[in-house]
Amino acid sequence: MFGPDSQFHRFFDDPRWALAVVRATVLEAAHPQIGAALIDNSTFVAHPWRRLRNTLVSLQRMFGADDHQRQREAARLNRMHARLSGTDAQDRPYDAMDPQVRAWVVATLFESSVTMCRLSGQPLDQTTMEQLYAEYQAFLAALGDVAGHLPPTLQEFWPYYDHMVEEELENTEALRIILYKLFDHLPAPPLLDGLPTVWAAGRAIAGPVLGTITVASLPEPFRRRAGLPEIPGARTLMQSVYLTAGLARLLPADWRRTETLTSLLYSSPDSDTPQAATLNALRGRMKQAGALFRLVTPFPAQHGPDEGTGAQRSADAFFTAVLDQTGDGYLDWPDLAAMARELSSRLDLDEPEETKLYNAYAEWWRELQAALDNDGDGRISREEYAAAVPSLAGPALIRVAEVLFDVTDADGNQFIDADEYRALFRTGFKRTVADADARYSRSAFVNDFLSFMSGRRRSTPYDPLFSDA
Repeated sequence: MFGPDSQFHRFFDDPRWALAVVRATVLEAAHPQIGAALIDNSTFVAHPWRRLRNTLVSLQRMFGADDHQRQREAARLNRMHARLSGTDAQDRPYDAMDPQVRAWVVATLFESSVTMCRLSGQPLDQTTMEQLYAEYQAFLAALGDVAGHLPPTLQEFWPYYDHMVEEELENTEALRIILYKLFDHLPAPPLLDGLPTVWAAGRAIAGPVLGTITVASLPEPFRRRAGLPEIPGARTLMQSVYLTAGLARLLPADWRRTETLTSLLYSSPDSDTPQAATLNALRGRMKQAGALFRLVTPFPAQHGPDEGTGAQRSADAFFTAVLDQTGDGYLDWPDLAAMARELSSRLDLDEPEETKLYNAYAEWWRELQAALDNDGDGRISREEYAAAVPSLAGPALIRVAEVLFDVTDADGNQFIDADEYRALFRTGFKRTVADADARYSRSAFVNDFLSFMSGRRRSTPYDPLFSDA
C-alpha cells in the first residue's frame, strides 16, 4: 500500500497532480466543518506556498516506505488536528478530528486523482482505481481512523461521493476566498520574492486561468448549488490544460520531481545551498526583464518587501508579515498557534517538546491579550499593536525563546553550534557563528529572538522562519 511501488507514488511526480491537489483543496473547503476550520485557523491565505509545501511533505511521509516515519507523521497530524475545533459563523461546531471530516479529505484526494486522469484523456482502468482506493483507505487507517467512514469498496464509494457533493457541500467563505481572492492575489513564492513586477505579470495570466479551470473541473451538481459561474470556453480550456500537463510526463524524471520543484520554489537568495549562486544570477536576469516589462506595459508600479526599506520595517509591515499568520488583519490565538505549529513541523518535534512550545505560545498570547487588547474584543488590531510594541517582549515571550533554545540544543550543552543552528533555520539559513568556539549561547539566542519579535529591523535568519510566503 505504501512505498515506491504504490499507485500514489506514480502520481506524486505527475505534473497533473498539482491541478488535482488544488481541485481537492477546493472540495475540502466546501465542506462546512473544513471551511470553518480553514477560516479560523489556517494560514492558507497569508502563506499558501508554505501550506502547499507542508501538505506535500506530509503526504510523502505518510505514503513513504518507512513505517516508523509514517507513524511519527500520523501522530503529529493527530496532535495538530486535535487542536482545531470551534464553531462557525452560524454557531455550528467543527472538529478536525471528526472521522467523517477526515474521510472526506481523503475522498477528495482520491477522486481528484481519478478525475485528473479522465480529464487528460488517460482514464484509469478498474484494477488501478481499486488499488489506488485501497491505498487511500490504508492512509486513513494509518491515522488511526476505524474502518467504515470511507465506504469499504470502490463500488460503494461513488454513491457516497455523489451524496456528499449534492447534499453536504456548501458555498463556504473559505471556498470563495480560494476561488475569488487567493488565485488573483497569490503572493510570490520565496524564489520570486523581491521580483514583484515579474510575479505580477505571471499572476495576471495564471491566476484567472487556474481559477477558471478549477471551477470547470468541479462536479456539475455542486457548481449549480453553489452558484459558481459558467464561463464560455472554460471546459475546453480545462481539458487543454489537463492534456498539456499530462504530456509533461514525457519530460525527464529529474525535471518533474515534486521534491526538486518544491525545493527550487522555496530557494531563497540568502540560503547557503549549492544552487544559490545560480539562482541569484537568474534573479538578476529576471529583474532586468521586469524593468523592461515596466517600460512596455501599463502595469502599475509593484513594490517588493525589501525595496527601498533597508533593514528598517514599519509596525504595519511587521504585523502583516510576522504576526498575522492567518491574514485576517488581527492578531489572536490562531495566529500564534499557527506559528507554533509551523515551528513544530520544521523542527520535527515529538512530544513533549511540541506541547511545551504550544504552551509557551499560549502563555504569550494571554500576556499579549492582557497588555494590548484595549477594546476587549479578544483580538489585537494593528493599531493596538503599534501603540504598545514593547509589551511584546515580556516574560512569556522569553519562555518561547527558551523552549526554542532547548529543542535546538540537541546535545544539551547549553550552547547551539553551527549544525544545531542550521537545523533551526533550515529555510533561508544565512548566519555564521563566528566567535572563537563557534557556539551560540542561551542569552545571545534569547536576546536575538526578543529583538526580532519586538523590533522594527529585519532579520536574515528569523524572517524566513516566521514570514516566508
